[in-house]
Amino acid sequence: MQEDPLELHKRFRGKIQIASKVPFPGHPYLAWYYTPGVAEACREVCRRPDAVYETTNKGNVVAIVTDGTRILGLGDIGPEAGLPVMEGKALLFKLFAGVDALPICLDTKDNDEIARTVRCLAPCIGGVCLEDVETPRCFALFDKLQAQADYPMWHDDRQGTALVVLAALYGALEVVGKRIEDVSIVMLGSGSAGGGIVELLLDAGVSPDQLIVCRSKGILCRDLNEGDNEVHQALARCTNPQKRTGELRDALDGAEVLIAASRPGGWLGAEVLRGMASDPIVFSLSNPDPEILPETAAEAGAAVYATGRSDMPNQANNVLGFPGVFRGALDARATGINREMVLAAAEAIAGLARERGLTADYIIPPVTDTEVSPRVAAAVAQAASETGIARVPVTPEEVADKTRSMVAEHQKIVDLLNSQYES
Repeated sequence: MQEDPLELHKRFRGKIQIASKVPFPGHPYLAWYYTPGVAEACREVCRRPDAVYETTNKGNVVAIVTDGTRILGLGDIGPEAGLPVMEGKALLFKLFAGVDALPICLDTKDNDEIARTVRCLAPCIGGVCLEDVETPRCFALFDKLQAQADYPMWHDDRQGTALVVLAALYGALEVVGKRIEDVSIVMLGSGSAGGGIVELLLDAGVSPDQLIVCRSKGILCRDLNEGDNEVHQALARCTNPQKRTGELRDALDGAEVLIAASRPGGWLGAEVLRGMASDPIVFSLSNPDPEILPETAAEAGAAVYATGRSDMPNQANNVLGFPGVFRGALDARATGINREMVLAAAEAIAGLARERGLTADYIIPPVTDTEVSPRVAAAVAQAASETGIARVPVTPEEVADKTRSMVAEHQKIVDLLNSQYES
């Protein structure tokens, strides 16, 4: 398939559609699926509200919500221009975990209005994935949405990136023979991704004195340089208790891990990394061009390098996480997504990489590994049950098998489309 991406979007007029999942051999079936037969399903839901999960697709539907203010590396381009990205996200949900996702691009930047709209959607969705909302407003919006929801709520720029980075870090540390409890880590970037990564690292057992957050204006430091918004201030207060100050070069002096999620462009040179400890780990996550190019990291002696790009080894891409996370949360009918579920998902991804055989160029499974989502879904559902937020009893084996089955079923449709495309 060698086509210009824009022409491909124009040719198919988008990437998703609504399709029937029931047989329809003839006109009489209308009486079953619509009136009068459908009234029986309506009455059942009236009698027993939980029956909505048995008689409709609600339990398999996720709303992908955005206001278009931080789309990819393009910035505030608006909800309509962001729609192609949300359709792409919906496609990934279906391809990798069989989840039906609906792009919801809202023409407002008012957090209260967005929250009210999402609340009104609750009767017909099983979960929400918040996507591409500008920093720092996205943090307050997510907290507002989470407070009003009793279903899985996910902020992919924050939680999804953090989940995959943690899984990749587990693999990288095994390759260099170090432990997460012992290494010093510098987080370059204090936006939604950087903030989420720091939060999850702390949840995973990294202590504050192992962590330094650096932004364009230098190291975040409590009482000295707390930044210019509440998110920066929170990061300054939960990291760097030694109160180190200075620029990125100062932060990296003796550090063993650099995680960069700031701005693209290959703008960091090898000299900045030279003060790091032996066998440094460098994750450079910005797209389309990472902050540190692979040849630059190699020149500086990086033992392990990861990026967000699909044309390089060790792609730390969110698609390794969010489809399986939602599959497991939806199947358990969880009332939310807690940190135990996220940590379990990270360990599931890392465990699969371990099984496949870790090397410096293989610290995390590729997005093409179809076993990732079943493993993540199973781990998430089990964690939901163990922490008491699952509404229905499911076993990890059931969830993994269901995920594989749904993916395989959708793959048949994809194969048919492929054959039509090639002909």
